[in-house]
Amino acid sequence: MLTLLTRQTAAGLRMLVVFTILCGIVFPVAVWAVAQIPGLSHQADGSIITGADGTPVGSSLIGVDPVAANPAADPYFHTRPSASAKDVLGPADTSTSGGSNKGAFNDDLTKAIDQRRVLIATREGVDPALVPPDAVTASASGLDPDISPAYAQLQVARVAKVTGLPVDRVQQLVADASSGRVLGFLGEPTVNVTELNAAIAAAR
Repeated sequence: MLTLLTRQTAAGLRMLVVFTILCGIVFPVAVWAVAQIPGLSHQADGSIITGADGTPVGSSLIGVDPVAANPAADPYFHTRPSASAKDVLGPADTSTSGGSNKGAFNDDLTKAIDQRRVLIATREGVDPALVPPDAVTASASGLDPDISPAYAQLQVARVAKVTGLPVDRVQQLVADASSGRVLGFLGEPTVNVTELNAAIAAAR
């Protein structure tokens, strides 16, 4: 009986050591090694965006709506609104993620959308009817870095005027930050605001 117990204990300890090495060392190292393969390392490291001086300025996966020091001279492109913002066009609380969970006929939601439309139209100097839907509706995550090409185009004139960059140059930067449909037919074309604002800052 004691011999059998000893053998079983020894076998259990050997399995513990083997699986600790496999699952605790070999597997993590293998995953890390695969993540360093060229073409994968950027995504594995968080899709970090760097500024002109090489310092990290954000991630292309997370949209952070910038706050201008002078709202009357706002040089940035803006993301979609966030349900976690303290006001209708305020910056998202990046410590949380999620939508508002309000239905399309919720009075608070429709009022917020109407307020956003007026504020954005005023900021961009256009008729409220020209403000695209994604400019006034929050994404499911609240941290979406992408906007529609229509919303990006709406902001081009203001950004060019405030930064002093030629409109054609700003248009090119928008094009550089744009992506088409996945596989050519899934989803909609998008513009990554985080990448675009980093490029605008570098171009100034």
